[in-house]
Amino acid sequence: MIRSTAAGELSISPRYRISLSRPTSAIATACFFFGDHQRSLEVMRWGLIPFCAKDEKIGFSTINARAEEVDTKPAFREPFRQRRCLVPVENFYEWQKTGKGKQPYAVGLKRGGLMALAGLWDTWRSSAEERIRSFTIITTPPNQLCAKLHNRMPAVLKPDAWPLWLGEQPAELAKVKALLVPYPSDDMIAWPVSPRVGDVKNNDPGLVEPITLP
Repeated sequence: MIRSTAAGELSISPRYRISLSRPTSAIATACFFFGDHQRSLEVMRWGLIPFCAKDEKIGFSTINARAEEVDTKPAFREPFRQRRCLVPVENFYEWQKTGKGKQPYAVGLKRGGLMALAGLWDTWRSSAEERIRSFTIITTPPNQLCAKLHNRMPAVLKPDAWPLWLGEQPAELAKVKALLVPYPSDDMIAWPVSPRVGDVKNNDPGLVEPITLP
């Protein structure tokens, strides 16, 4: 699950929980459109629907893209070449297995503020000519911090990597793919949060407040 905090011009309210069980959620993403030569903040559906897909159901299985496969897997290969994006969030959630079940944790930057997750996007047209823009979030092996919680983590990109990832700076695809590495553990922090985050009906600031574990 991802917490999206984009708001403002796009009239998107702050959201504290976006569930994997509802991948059709609309989320703000940052893209670079070559024709306009500028970045744009676009609302897209989470769950990539490749332009050549027969129907939109594939989006439920393309919520994430493994960094190791972005240049080889058919659903991601063309978006990786030409349609890369950033997904601005303040934190993401992971669950740690315990003897009593699973304890959710929020993970964010130690300095606070937004971080940019690497993503891919595409445009699909239905038989009724409905145009849907959708995206996937890329994952990498976990860093030392996240490895305690899960076996994957989102690919977080530092600001100096954004122009290269978005395509504002020309580069070989191998150099672009090399950006997809685990974010440094020393720059991140994780804290336990309420099990309320596991309920898709909840969406309030209390979901990211730290709790004291027994």
